[in-house]
Amino acid sequence: MNGFEDDKKPKCDGDEYVKPGPKDLQVQLVISLSLGVSAFLAFCILRRRWKSLYAARKRHAEIELPHLPDTLFGWMPALYRITEHQVLACAGLDAYVFLTFFKMSLQLFAVMFLCAAVVLEPINRHFDPGHKRNDTNASEFSLLREYAPYSDYQKDNLLGNAGENSGDDHGGDDESFNKNMSYLWSYLVFTYVFTGLTLFMLNRYTLKVIGIRQNYLGTQSTITDRTFRLSGIPENLRTENAIKTLVEKLEIGKVESVTLCRNWKEIDELMERRTAILAKLEETWSVYISQKPKLPVGTQANGDGTASGAPEVRSDEEAGESERLLRGGHDMQIDRPRPQARLWYGFLRMQSRKIDGLDYYTERLRLLDEKIIAARKKTYEPANIAFVTMDSIAACQMAIQALIDPGPGQLLTKPAPAPSDVVWRNTYKPWWRRRFQSWTVTIFISILSIIWVGPVAALASTTICTIKAIMPSLAETLKDHEIIRSLIQTGIPTLVVSLLNVAVPYLYDFLSEHQGMISRGDVALSVISKNFFFTFFNIFLIFTVFGAAVAGIQETFRKSLTDSTYIAYTIATKIEELTSFYSCFIMLQGLGLFPFRLLQFGSISLYPINRMGAKTPRDFSQIMQPPMFYYGFYLPTALLVFILCLVYSVLPDGYQVLGLGVVYFVFGYFTYKYQLLYAMDQPQHATGGAWRMICYRVILGLVVFQVTMSGYLALKSAFTVAVLVTPLVIGTVWYSWNFKWQFEPLTKFISLVSIKRGEDQEEGVNEVAILDDEREGGYEEDVDQRSLRRRGSTTVDEAREKGLRFVNPSLVVPLEQPWIYQDPPPPFTEENDSLEFAIGGSEGEYSYGAGPSIRSRRDETRVEGIATRPPGPGSGAASSNSSSSISLGDTHIWRQ
Repeated sequence: MNGFEDDKKPKCDGDEYVKPGPKDLQVQLVISLSLGVSAFLAFCILRRRWKSLYAARKRHAEIELPHLPDTLFGWMPALYRITEHQVLACAGLDAYVFLTFFKMSLQLFAVMFLCAAVVLEPINRHFDPGHKRNDTNASEFSLLREYAPYSDYQKDNLLGNAGENSGDDHGGDDESFNKNMSYLWSYLVFTYVFTGLTLFMLNRYTLKVIGIRQNYLGTQSTITDRTFRLSGIPENLRTENAIKTLVEKLEIGKVESVTLCRNWKEIDELMERRTAILAKLEETWSVYISQKPKLPVGTQANGDGTASGAPEVRSDEEAGESERLLRGGHDMQIDRPRPQARLWYGFLRMQSRKIDGLDYYTERLRLLDEKIIAARKKTYEPANIAFVTMDSIAACQMAIQALIDPGPGQLLTKPAPAPSDVVWRNTYKPWWRRRFQSWTVTIFISILSIIWVGPVAALASTTICTIKAIMPSLAETLKDHEIIRSLIQTGIPTLVVSLLNVAVPYLYDFLSEHQGMISRGDVALSVISKNFFFTFFNIFLIFTVFGAAVAGIQETFRKSLTDSTYIAYTIATKIEELTSFYSCFIMLQGLGLFPFRLLQFGSISLYPINRMGAKTPRDFSQIMQPPMFYYGFYLPTALLVFILCLVYSVLPDGYQVLGLGVVYFVFGYFTYKYQLLYAMDQPQHATGGAWRMICYRVILGLVVFQVTMSGYLALKSAFTVAVLVTPLVIGTVWYSWNFKWQFEPLTKFISLVSIKRGEDQEEGVNEVAILDDEREGGYEEDVDQRSLRRRGSTTVDEAREKGLRFVNPSLVVPLEQPWIYQDPPPPFTEENDSLEFAIGGSEGEYSYGAGPSIRSRRDETRVEGIATRPPGPGSGAASSNSSSSISLGDTHIWRQ
């Protein structure tokens, strides 16, 4: 029944909430292409001008990346020719794993699309009465054909009534062997074929990723690969010597160093306070320098730049010199008003007074530096976590893969994160507090997922039928405007779901940061897990199951708890009705939003805001850094698209979802390939740990696909065919168990035979640790893997960790001084007993306690090898901003 045909009905029937419209795909295609083409052309034009944004990684890091031509479209063939080995060498293992998933999905769905378009779609059009076309319809054989009116669906007794026709003629009989329903056996066959093809591709690429990972980590030498994390240390072993003696008694290798975590809360808080005070001092200096000079009392500025009321100066050069000396240099006594800071004091800090801001923040910084220097010399209470660095990777791996102590929860070993990825404030927290934080965040996210049910179900109910129940006049207006009706019925929900996919990951990233994890790599993997749960549970499951009626959410929950098959039947019933919505969703993500991600529309939009908010040279330097690439923000959406393509692969009109999925993964592969190589940095180093998460989500998608097909076939009364899907579910679950025991350890650890021997490193021989023909049942290496084994160059991880060691930065990092002019100042050192810091003068002209005073100097001074150029008199805010723009390299490109 159409939403416009029943005016007497007070409210919509549940089956009328989400219905495909005839113009949905066409309208969404026009919108997506308009957005995508405009953003892509803008990127091609701006890429040549704004290299500090679109080639930021190449400009800020010493990596040998292939050069991309500056022509409008010439960069695309060059990007296509970049091999996987170059991606691995320039972007690291995490980027390689991420792009491998897109490549696997592209190849998988390309094959499935051909099968669905060539075999399944002709079968559906010939046998399925719900998809027969009028012979006069000119668009019958169009690839993206229009949907039939819903009245035809109801008349043909399609899925919407299949779940309720148990009393009809075919409700109680098994139609599996009915000649008219024999086409359903093709669904069973292709369910097996597509499941086997997916597992084959997953197994093939898993072996490839494992081989690359083992070779990559086994042939490099970083401090992370030689270090393991030891937790659950008993109190009698909480000393560096005791831990070193314990590990060396195991006779697995020599201990190079031990970093025992201690309760560094005091010094960490001092460093945080110092960072805040330093920012305040730099901001105060920027305000002071940007102000116009104040002329002496009784003088006024003339139009020619001289001061009225001052003694007349003769043009004679010698007389001018004597006159300036006789006047006592009054024309040099031009000063700026000094910024003020408000100091609160007294009872409940309700009284305040203004003091000199430069002197106040300078003195506070000096006092904090004294406290930090003293705190660094203290001895703190040891914690139960330590980082043990061995003399070889093999010794470290033996310690990680072995049980050290028979006591439960004692002396547990895990791979160590990179030194820059360690969250030191969580290393000295008690284990119960970290566990409490973890469970608190988990419970909060569970509650939040339940709260999301209402908005998502309401979004799924945004149709003409609901609009007619709320605003009948608007519904009547939309009756005559088919394109606008398509926008409201499908376009708006698609857009809102896409915006949720962009906004919600920021919330989950914030929650993951407060979950008490030791490393940022673990935080990144946790963000992937949380965001995938949101996309799968809320956007797919809730949108599909509970989208039928907002008022029926409680009833739906009740039925799902009392009947274990209710969810499967509901998904099978509603999944075909949502084909239009999910097709539009994939289309918008692939054709419309990927070019915007390539354009980095968010960074461009935020740059003017950050530029206006930047006041100090440090602020300008930070906004010119490359943006960060967070896998947790992008991978969950790709996994959802993967699952959608699997679910719709065999269903009617599944070929169009598969075709859009191929387009999505093609655009996504090249978009992320460019960003990971040229435009964005990766803050974490998870050694490819995202691959096992990808595999488990793919297996989950297979189970959903099989359960959906079983329910769909059961709704068609083909019970025998539906039951025959059950072995697939069992086989997929068994594959998951087999993956856990056989493949997962190889995605966490490094096998000993993959490790390059120490004698080979000393002799400079880059050879394989074990011959290929000696490995029985091993993987087949390709050219990139063999070249990786022979490489002698430094990997991106080795370059990133060069000179690093496992130590809390608060204990050793140089104390940064106020950054006021173009070049950063020298760091404060403990040997500088006078606590003086040079800003732009000489001979200790600007010191901490005295309150520095700026004197106009047009000549360039050099302090400890750093050149600075303070602004001359009369430099106001405009000149200060201009100076900052010039001094920060490519900042001026934003105004071209």
